[in-house]
Amino acid sequence: MADIVDARTDARAALARACETLGRGVPVAIPTETVYGLAADATDPLAITRIYEMKGRPRFNPLICHMADLAMAERHAVFDPLSRRIAEAFWPGPLTLVLPIRPESAIHPLARAGLDTVGIRVPTGIASRLLAAFGRPLAAPSANTSGRVSPTTARHVADDFGAKLELVLDGGPATVGLESTILKVEGETIRLLRPGGLDAAEVERVIGRPVLRNEKAGAAIEAPGMLASHYAPDAPVRLDAADVRPGEALIRFGGKALPGEAEAALVLDLSPEGNLAEAAANLFGYMKQADAAGARSIAFSPIPATGLGEAINDRLQRAAAPRG
Repeated sequence: MADIVDARTDARAALARACETLGRGVPVAIPTETVYGLAADATDPLAITRIYEMKGRPRFNPLICHMADLAMAERHAVFDPLSRRIAEAFWPGPLTLVLPIRPESAIHPLARAGLDTVGIRVPTGIASRLLAAFGRPLAAPSANTSGRVSPTTARHVADDFGAKLELVLDGGPATVGLESTILKVEGETIRLLRPGGLDAAEVERVIGRPVLRNEKAGAAIEAPGMLASHYAPDAPVRLDAADVRPGEALIRFGGKALPGEAEAALVLDLSPEGNLAEAAANLFGYMKQADAAGARSIAFSPIPATGLGEAINDRLQRAAAPRG
């Protein structure tokens, strides 16, 4: 079983151990405000290979590279004026920008899946302190088996990877609970590649430009989270449920009971008060609880598609997609 080290009680010792482990080319699970990430030196091809192998992740699916700050990011990617405005407004935070890679960047092509772009994020908290101490970018996809429900606690990570993982830094439950929003600027256009923990409407409000959604089904993989089937629990997922079938787990929203709840294997409410931020923070943890209850399937009641509901519904649609 992975060694879980509480980074809140003795952050200096925890960060020193994480830096030593990363320096040996061994991935470390780290807390971020979005979800827990499986981090490795983004300049080390063997370390990056270990991420793909541990997750069972397709190598055409690029990894987000985390930076300590905007200055570090500028050493590895080319920022156009609009991307810089967005970065200055929303970093550190749950935002990833897909940018052209600088020719002199040491980020290995494996982390970029061979693309001439790189997804970059500047996280908050313990992850930020680790990046500053390590001094190099960290490639860090979610710390879970590929395609499965993302982890929002250190225990989720340890339960998934077991002895395959050496070290987990415990920073407590993720506060956002959804992966980062991924944007790409093309000329004067801002494209949303993946909805996430930053509401795209907030970007539109602050930047004063529309954020365009991907309309094409089967679009080329430019960033993580674009696979049709993703974020999936073991049990099948049924969306927009109007009732509950015997043996199902129900994950509802807004305190609204559904017919058949008495026969459910488990009933959870993402936010009894209808708060989408609370629902986002609870989503993956509740999916894991429903799976652990041994439910025959997991029914979700309708969730508004406004604000963070856009990202929640994106995750649910991918969780419910046919599995290969």
